[in-house]
Amino acid sequence: MNWRKATEEARNWKPVFVAIYGSVVIGILVSSFYVFSAIYSPRASSPPLLSSFSTLSPDEAPANYSLPTTVNTITAIVNIRPIWEAPPRTKKMPPLNKFRLTKELVQQRVKDNVIIVTFGNYAFMDFILTWVKHLTDLRLSNILVGAMDTKLLEALYWKGIPVFDMGSHMSTIDVGWGSPTFHKMGREKVILIDSVLPYGFELLMCDTDMVWLKDPLPYLARYPGADVLTSIGAAYNIGIFHWRPTDSAKKLAKEWKEMLLADAKIWDQNGFNELVRRQLGPSVDKESGLVYAYDGNLKLGILPASIFCSGHTYFVQAMYQQLRLEPYALHTTFQYAGTDGKRHRLREGMVFYDPPEYYDAPGGFLSFKPSIPKSLLLDGNHTIESHFALVNYQIKQIRTALAIATLLNRTLVMPPLWCRLDRLWFSHPGVLEGSMTRQPFLCPLDHVFEVNTMLKELSEEYGPGINIREYSFFDNPLMPQQVKDSWLEVQLCEEGTQDCHVSNETTRPGVLRFPKHSHEDTLKMVFSSFKDVKVIQFSSMQDAFLGFTDKTREEKFRRRVKLYLGIWCCVMHHTPGHIYYDMYWDEKPGWKPIPPQKPEDDHQPF
Repeated sequence: MNWRKATEEARNWKPVFVAIYGSVVIGILVSSFYVFSAIYSPRASSPPLLSSFSTLSPDEAPANYSLPTTVNTITAIVNIRPIWEAPPRTKKMPPLNKFRLTKELVQQRVKDNVIIVTFGNYAFMDFILTWVKHLTDLRLSNILVGAMDTKLLEALYWKGIPVFDMGSHMSTIDVGWGSPTFHKMGREKVILIDSVLPYGFELLMCDTDMVWLKDPLPYLARYPGADVLTSIGAAYNIGIFHWRPTDSAKKLAKEWKEMLLADAKIWDQNGFNELVRRQLGPSVDKESGLVYAYDGNLKLGILPASIFCSGHTYFVQAMYQQLRLEPYALHTTFQYAGTDGKRHRLREGMVFYDPPEYYDAPGGFLSFKPSIPKSLLLDGNHTIESHFALVNYQIKQIRTALAIATLLNRTLVMPPLWCRLDRLWFSHPGVLEGSMTRQPFLCPLDHVFEVNTMLKELSEEYGPGINIREYSFFDNPLMPQQVKDSWLEVQLCEEGTQDCHVSNETTRPGVLRFPKHSHEDTLKMVFSSFKDVKVIQFSSMQDAFLGFTDKTREEKFRRRVKLYLGIWCCVMHHTPGHIYYDMYWDEKPGWKPIPPQKPEDDHQPF
């Protein structure tokens, strides 16, 4: 993708909604993420992570799927159960035909003529719960979820979430990005848009891998003349977009659907871009920030990426922080580890809702305070060499932490990871041109590690699995107090110095002095006395572990963690341009960060 050209194009017709910056008071710090509820519903049929929402008004409710005899086409039906209030288990679930998408069903959820919709299959159940929870926390109830399989439909119904049947007969497993089933999901979205618009309601359509951080409806209402509002200007990302039921919008949806159904090879994103760009410009007027597009009559607006954030503007550029803005939405684009990577990104941002057991894992947690010399972060130019020097220094510490975590059978809380260069799918000079990326920056774990591999079940030849948690784990408001209160601080020391010897006796409550360069047997012996402590935090991982005693276990561990690292991409003017990270780079004298020089070199470094 020619990003420079795309940026120039966007400038030419003045990126939409510049006016928002004038309305923001400079200097206001970005507010904390919304405080998560710590009170969980006592209902057996409700998920343990969700509160009872006793503050919701009666009209904030899912459809009970028993359609009224008369429907007011202006005002939403209010005699329906509040969202998250599960139906009584004593009653049978209504037949499937009661969940068909109809104008009457949508009408039950509409508020101010707007309906907010997402859809998915059972593999995205936790994403959907998170999506709904954020909206209900914002006191928005005009919500509907499309179920692409019966398993999801039934699960959402019994959790009190307004759901309808898309009739997709989709698999219940994660289909994977780019697969034929993935593209089928994209087509289902377009069919859904084309179905809903004739009902006469405004449609805010969202992918499930995004969350709402602020009520978007007042912002969208500022642009009543827009037929379509989409996110991320040059790429016209279709993960978050708003449709009004105008003739031009309905015409676009219908042609888009027909285009995709006629050719299974067309990606829904590319099809939308092609249609919208068929005629692009001129501006509608000087004030609205809209442009004519598609057929010359459709009025198109772009939601600013600074507050309707992509995975890049939020997690890499931190644009909203630099501009002192409060983001409305976060979409997990620009990441490199599939669905597991999306989930981990949201967890890093503390906006994903996990059940209580996620925060109190069996065996407890291991963490450490990373140590990075200032020179590695700031000295010299930001080059491939300086980037790898910084990242490799951190990889070595994480490798040690993974070893100790597996020996103690504890879940490792990953440290913050710092990068000097961005990771993209194409060659670039270090950061995305035209972006606000600062160097160095706190980079998502999937920039360096294969998060999906780290979380995947591997065969016995790779030894026992090592569970991980995100770097922000202990800062999450959902962290239970009993975990916070059960903490052991391990201070590494040189054996023979004061109070530094192999012992399980703490020097003061909650503090243990522990010798550097300890073997497997020493670690297991000492820390077996602290198996009931929830969190063990090392003051450092530098020289914390000398090695395994069990060489078979060591070989399996090495085999496992070698799979954990990914690539950096991409070097300018070189094919292939990616460079592999190496978990054991320090064991290879003269190791340098260079891309494969010939095809047979293009493989992981083992």
